Amino acid sequence: MVFTALQALAIIFALFAWSRTLIRWKDHQINVSGFLLWSLVWMALGIAAVSPTTPRMLSKIVGVQRPVDVLIYGSIIILLYLMFRLYIKIEGNNFEITRIVRAMALSQPRKRK
Repeated sequence: MVFTALQALAIIFALFAWSRTLIRWKDHQINVSGFLLWSLVWMALGIAAVSPTTPRMLSKIVGVQRPVDVLIYGSIIILLYLMFRLYIKIEGNNFEITRIVRAMALSQPRKRK
């Protein structure tokens, strides 16, 4: 099996990105579900790079004519999910900041001029 330069680059990138994911998980910067999600993404990239027929088979299963459309639709779904997760995190941070500021304001007596 002969790899094209693009396939080799995609495989190298997938391995590099997965190694960064593993390091972040070992340093407890991401949780197990994040590690599994990103491992799945990088593994899918590696499989698609090694076997270019995989997206074609997947497009037939899904019912889409062009294999690139499956990749685009999958990417959009993943991006929307990640945006949702970020939104939830931001809302949680806003709630925590409000709670902390409120507690600090109530614990400090007001100085009158």
